[in-house]
Amino acid sequence: MTQEQHEQLQNIISGAKRLVFFGGAGVSTESGIPDFRSVDGLYNQKYDVPPETILSHTYFMQHTEKFFDFYRDKMLCLDAQPNAAHRKLTELEERGILSAVVTQNIDGLHQKAGSRTVYELHGSVHRNYCLQCGRVYDAAWVLHSEGVPHCTCGGMVKPDVVLYEEGLSDETVTGAINAIRHADVLIVGGTSLNVYPAAGFLRYFRGAHLVIMNRDATPADSMAELVIRDKIGEALDKIR
Repeated sequence: MTQEQHEQLQNIISGAKRLVFFGGAGVSTESGIPDFRSVDGLYNQKYDVPPETILSHTYFMQHTEKFFDFYRDKMLCLDAQPNAAHRKLTELEERGILSAVVTQNIDGLHQKAGSRTVYELHGSVHRNYCLQCGRVYDAAWVLHSEGVPHCTCGGMVKPDVVLYEEGLSDETVTGAINAIRHADVLIVGGTSLNVYPAAGFLRYFRGAHLVIMNRDATPADSMAELVIRDKIGEALDKIR
């Protein structure tokens, strides 16, 4: 990030009254959690079945044990810690500048850093529930279970994450859209903006300043006032 970009970003954030941060996998890569579409991301690793197939509702129902083998191995990064981006967003919320975080991530790092208003579009690995009785289990329980995890009642336990072929939570979507609609500043970070319906949320933004922070180009770059290609944590950490 150039000095000019830093000053512009600082001025935008300093003047914000209802800042919303909309983030994707690139926010958590600095915490050691792999993204999906980069050269070394999950989608470019070699599996007998493509990850996007494994993470589908159909595969979960038809090959449940194989789903959980992959899920435990690649999706449960429970030792990961919040990075500078998560910490700065928490600070901005505490200062009354940030009104909400809308995230496509399922790792719970925003809450771990202290953020309170977080809309998790794709759910969270930290919530798992019995399909039969609804009892809730945490991520550590799933990680240390064997085979297909089952509740004490005998029902199968499913992660509260949105798989391919499943719909987003209406309540979460409504909250996220309302936050974006009422924002005066929207910072989009670490997302390709190629995954719908989440990518379409940008059309609800009517505020004054749109900032894109992503390593690669996105379809919304031409609409943004400021585009930053640096790591999100490093860029936000410079904000005062």
